[in-house]
Amino acid sequence: MAILDVLPYPNPFLRVRAEPVESFDDALRTIVNDMEETMADRDGIGLAATQVGLGIRLLLLSPYAFEREEGEGKPNYVVINPEVIWESEEREMGEEGCLSFPGVYISVERPLQVRVRAFNQDGDPYELEGEGLGARAILHEIDHLNGVVMIDHVSHLQRSRALKKHQKNQKALAR
Repeated sequence: MAILDVLPYPNPFLRVRAEPVESFDDALRTIVNDMEETMADRDGIGLAATQVGLGIRLLLLSPYAFEREEGEGKPNYVVINPEVIWESEEREMGEEGCLSFPGVYISVERPLQVRVRAFNQDGDPYELEGEGLGARAILHEIDHLNGVVMIDHVSHLQRSRALKKHQKNQKALAR
């Protein structure tokens, strides 16, 4: 297992639209394990393959996003080739952070509930439903697979504030 580098914005790879996973093999399982290690190391609740420089439609979600403390110790959701099959008309504003924008949090409007169809790492199909933070996490990570980042959802003013903070944080990390 290895901890992978999380690409910071504005790395151009974060704008790449990922390709579907076609082989559910040991190489994929290794990628999943490395991504799990990386997400745990960064204390994240979600991680998309594009954030670690892999152009495949794979993302991980922590059970914390769906169950809060009751999710502690449960395995992560491995979500491959996700397809949104339903989202609620009801929407809510909520704070989002991102491992590619460490230390930056912005308010984004998203559907309150969402359901996706996906595959697990063995290639078995399943559906995953999220509400509140769970829905937000699913949609945030799917955005990454489509080359979209959280600042794409906010006003020009919010975007420039977030980018200023991000640049300041990146300079501090480089020291």
